[in-house]
Amino acid sequence: MTARLLSTVALGVALALPAGAFNLDPRFTDADGDLIADIPTDESEWVDPAVLVFAYTPVEDPAVYEDVWAEFLDHMSDVTGKPIQFFPVQSNAAQLEAMRAGRLHVAAVNTGGNPIAVACAGFRPFAMMAAEDGSFGYEMEIITYPGSGIETLEDLDGRQLAFTSETSNSGFKAPQALLESEFGLLVDENYTPAFSGGHDNSILGVANQDYDAAAIANSVLTRMEARGVVSRDDLVTIYKSDTFPTSGYGTVYNLHPELQEKIQDAFFSFEWEGTGLEREFGAQNESQFIPITFQENWAVIRQIDAAMGVTYTCN
Repeated sequence: MTARLLSTVALGVALALPAGAFNLDPRFTDADGDLIADIPTDESEWVDPAVLVFAYTPVEDPAVYEDVWAEFLDHMSDVTGKPIQFFPVQSNAAQLEAMRAGRLHVAAVNTGGNPIAVACAGFRPFAMMAAEDGSFGYEMEIITYPGSGIETLEDLDGRQLAFTSETSNSGFKAPQALLESEFGLLVDENYTPAFSGGHDNSILGVANQDYDAAAIANSVLTRMEARGVVSRDDLVTIYKSDTFPTSGYGTVYNLHPELQEKIQDAFFSFEWEGTGLEREFGAQNESQFIPITFQENWAVIRQIDAAMGVTYTCN
């Protein structure tokens, strides 16, 4: 089975062909046409948990990020009046499963995972990290190591390329679509895929020469370099994409609407200076949360899915 047709492990969600318009699971409604699940009109369906559970997108070791988010979670607790539990999810699949099961209320979902979270888990993204001037985003890079013999994308023919996971935009969808559409390089025919499970694993795998090359989000590489985990001297970039949106922050659709508003207020009122978020994400010039919409900011990601023939069927 080729990587293109690998079933997505999260929630029994399958990649199906051919692609059509973006649709939500039938259990959700979208009366206003903004492509995200409406908050239920029946108040009996609203959820008002005693403890709010938050998860950061599992792009790196989640243990690193519990301290990074500590001040923000204290702030969100003050704004909402509820204790906050940090949920260290190990995979995109675990994050989506927890969201669908009602065990996860607030989350950062990786760029490529936003469509499946919106369609199948009722995720309502409303914010994204940005620089002081409002600019945002990251690029997909394909990296190798010095002396690998890979200098161009064409040199990947006959070599191994590490992806992260099937739901990742920069770690799978965008590079596979690029290599096939622009360079005629087919997975399993022209190059051998490997799945590392995360951008940090792919980066370290290339630096240690365990993989010939890897497709990664350069925002993760920037943070790892700032922490001294990896050196740019051990890596060579052979391709850099246009800019993509970063992880989307949002809530599940059926949280009490007043609670959803308080959570949004917590994001947009948080002062970054001197906090773990500033120390970690300042390395990539991010210093605030800005409002976004899935309909507008994720249009390019939905286009990539359509180009790959991907639709989401939620079981």
